[in-house]
Amino acid sequence: MSDTAPIAQLPGTPSGDGRLALVTGVSGYIGGRLVPELLRAGFRVRAMARRPEVLRDRPWSGQVEVVRADATDPEAVARALEGVDVAYYLIHAMSAGGSFSAVDRRTARTFARAATAQRVGRIVYLGGLFPDDEELSRHMESRREVGEILLDSPVPTTVLRAAVILGSGSASFEMMRYLTERLPAMVCPAWVSNRIQPIAVRDVLRYLVGSADMPPEVDRAFDIGGPDVLTYLDMMRGYAEVAGLPKRRVLPVRVMSPSLSSHWVGVVTPVPKEIARPLVESMVHEVVCKEHDVARYVPDPPQGLIGFREAVELALQRAREANVATRWSSASVPGAPSDPLPSDPDWAGGNLYVDDRTTVVDAPPHVLWQVLEGIGGESGWYSWPMAWAVRGVLDRFSGGPGLVRGRRDPDHLVVGDAVDWWRVEEREEDRLLRLRAEMRLPGLAWLDLRVESDPVGRTLFRQRALFHPRGLAGQAYWAAISPFHDVVFGGMQRGVRRAAEARARAEARPAGATLVA
Repeated sequence: MSDTAPIAQLPGTPSGDGRLALVTGVSGYIGGRLVPELLRAGFRVRAMARRPEVLRDRPWSGQVEVVRADATDPEAVARALEGVDVAYYLIHAMSAGGSFSAVDRRTARTFARAATAQRVGRIVYLGGLFPDDEELSRHMESRREVGEILLDSPVPTTVLRAAVILGSGSASFEMMRYLTERLPAMVCPAWVSNRIQPIAVRDVLRYLVGSADMPPEVDRAFDIGGPDVLTYLDMMRGYAEVAGLPKRRVLPVRVMSPSLSSHWVGVVTPVPKEIARPLVESMVHEVVCKEHDVARYVPDPPQGLIGFREAVELALQRAREANVATRWSSASVPGAPSDPLPSDPDWAGGNLYVDDRTTVVDAPPHVLWQVLEGIGGESGWYSWPMAWAVRGVLDRFSGGPGLVRGRRDPDHLVVGDAVDWWRVEEREEDRLLRLRAEMRLPGLAWLDLRVESDPVGRTLFRQRALFHPRGLAGQAYWAAISPFHDVVFGGMQRGVRRAAEARARAEARPAGATLVA
């Protein structure tokens, strides 16, 4: 078993000594996990975010300086880099659609120029592992180009190149997990036989933290990988063994292109095709480390790197314990809206449709809040499950997240969490949960869930569905679904009320009491 002590306590991990580290991409899977590791190592941390409010509920938010900056804004990026000793570049423009390569190129150049002007001590970039002398996919080529742009700057730069990252909540792990669990027998593309060198997320974080102490003359890329070289087929079968599943039967075929494969992954797993495609494209090639030079500067732990089997065991343990710090869905779905709900006066003139319902709930406010905070995922939406399921399938096939993303934690939410096809936009303990839709819609939509009280002290559940149409298609959409509102939204009111009242009765029942038929 590899050493599982905190990364800050491992030999070779630098002491921050109060140095200032800037972390970009902080709302994403790796960035959200890197921040607490840097804090534990003694760094001061500045988190750069386009919407700082999404970091408000993170457990470390009170220990970092949060700055608002769009990665494409040179002045904002320069301000974010003032006084920085080491800057972590964890930005990928997957949400920019077909123009993502141009956006990646522009943001990398902006960051490199600003880091040079601000005399930053080192840039650290986490990129992808790719083969030499082969034609790369657009996504892999963009990752390679970003690394070169940063290395070409006068700032000493470390580029870490990783293949599949294994950890609870990572897109790579979730893809493998759901393919293996849901398909005991499957026809797979031929790339499942290509060799891959996966790496545990814990080792990725150790390399990221350790890179801060590389000497100024080190200005290069490093391949990083775990101790095992496997095929994707080996990985699926290995996962099945660790998870206690029967042996999986797989028939590789050569007719599935990366595009078709990513659609297939998007249907079977929670990972949407826009995220699945770069993962699939990275496995079309054999991605095996060509060197392990990084160990000269970031020594391997005393008990070695984390192997595939242990990485899966750790990830499954975190998932069972609902102890998943960040998840691939922490970042917004590519193409999803990010507009916050404006104040109502800004929408005067009938541009905002509202379905507003309130019901009395015979339960204490805190019990109603527990039900609302646990909504979605395995708990569902308390109304007409078939309608939600059908709408979710339609959304998946149109390129949206559908209902399969689930939740990071079954009981508790923070701002920025994904909840099926929604994202938490606002949360006020025991009072308000506001969800912003990321499904494919001809407009913008929110679901506002509130715990209120009436003048005589009764608990009220107020639910507002809000929709801002985009053109005639949006108007037609609202008109088409309005007849079903009582079934869907009215049903949700009644279902939430029943769940809260049942929970209140269970809490009020004396310990050891049983029901008598």
